[in-house]
Amino acid sequence: MSTKENFERAKKDYEKWGIDVDQVFEQLKNVPISIHCWQGDDIGGFETNQQELSGGIDVTGNYPGKATTPEELRSDLEKALSLIPGKHRVNLHAIYGETDGKVVERDELEPKHFENWVNWAKENGLGLDFNPTLFSHPKAEDGLTLAHPDKEIRDYWIRHCIASRKIGEYFGKELGKPALTNIWIPDGYKDIPSDRLTPRKRLKESLDEIFATEIDEKYNVDAVESKLFGIGSEAYVVGSHEFYMGYALKNNKLCLLDTGHYHPTEVVSNKLSAMMLYSDKVALHVSRPVRWDSDHVVIFDDELREIGLEIVRNDALDKVMIGLDFFDASINRVAAWTIGTRNMIKSLLYAMLLPNEHLKQLQEEGNFTDRLALMEEFKTYPFGAIWDYYCEKMGVPAKETWLEEVKAYEKDVLSKR
Repeated sequence: MSTKENFERAKKDYEKWGIDVDQVFEQLKNVPISIHCWQGDDIGGFETNQQELSGGIDVTGNYPGKATTPEELRSDLEKALSLIPGKHRVNLHAIYGETDGKVVERDELEPKHFENWVNWAKENGLGLDFNPTLFSHPKAEDGLTLAHPDKEIRDYWIRHCIASRKIGEYFGKELGKPALTNIWIPDGYKDIPSDRLTPRKRLKESLDEIFATEIDEKYNVDAVESKLFGIGSEAYVVGSHEFYMGYALKNNKLCLLDTGHYHPTEVVSNKLSAMMLYSDKVALHVSRPVRWDSDHVVIFDDELREIGLEIVRNDALDKVMIGLDFFDASINRVAAWTIGTRNMIKSLLYAMLLPNEHLKQLQEEGNFTDRLALMEEFKTYPFGAIWDYYCEKMGVPAKETWLEEVKAYEKDVLSKR
């Protein structure tokens, strides 16, 4: 039976519940996922004075073929994007600028250093997002940046963040789609601090100074990202969830939730409905923690489905800015992008194919028996047939056939690096 025939049979099951699958496709194809560039080169970047990874970040594995130039990275991204349905965005860190072999300090980065990325994005119909890079640098080697007691070091990173926001604004102007510029810092202490308040006061003052520089919100949206702990900051992180949630709400900034940045028993899916009550928009970095913030490739697991459900059932597709953040050097990197991004899209499609309004009504009526029964039965509805046809309709491989293209690309391109 063909993909289309399977689809037509499956479609009837969903139509019985008033779900218009064709309308779902139209809605889904317009939802962009911000795909992180750093999966392709293990967060190395292209600085002339490239530094070793630091700041609580580590990438394990040595699978051959990682990108070592901007051209290689863009080529790999193009391959992955050709296997992912829909039009999406690419998320850059400041270390991915191109400086023609010159040493350019991070606080001196300018839009011109990202012109090649913008031209490439225009050619491929993509949006771009941005992040200042406050790790893997001599001025961050003691684990403190914007909260550093040394004002000269704080000022350096403040200038870098301001420069990054201007680059984000440049992206938005050039591409006609606002960029999300997200600030994450590694600041914290390995062991129990004797003073938790003072570093947070310094971080607040640094952020105030960064955001005092006016940037047109039509072109750039600011976000701040929390973390529970990191390597070298096991006992205390300055930028905790409570700190950034309060700061974002008070200063009209986005609070970015990373799925790996919370206690192992916390889930971001449960936070979204609360955050959306008080914020016009919420930003995500979707990852997969395995016992800690290990940034494994996103799989189609319970939490990913719940994230998709919370976004869809609360009519928040235009309110939640979905980005990815994982890096695995033990497998083919193009495959990692493809697996993770396709799974994020799958979670949204899965959620769109549920009778969400009916399920809500059952809850309001206190009919928890029917609610549980239906939620369980829909888990074995013919979702796969709908997904396969969506991929085919969007011009990308269905099922696992995409893997053959990745293997051919590895043989023809990656293996020769």
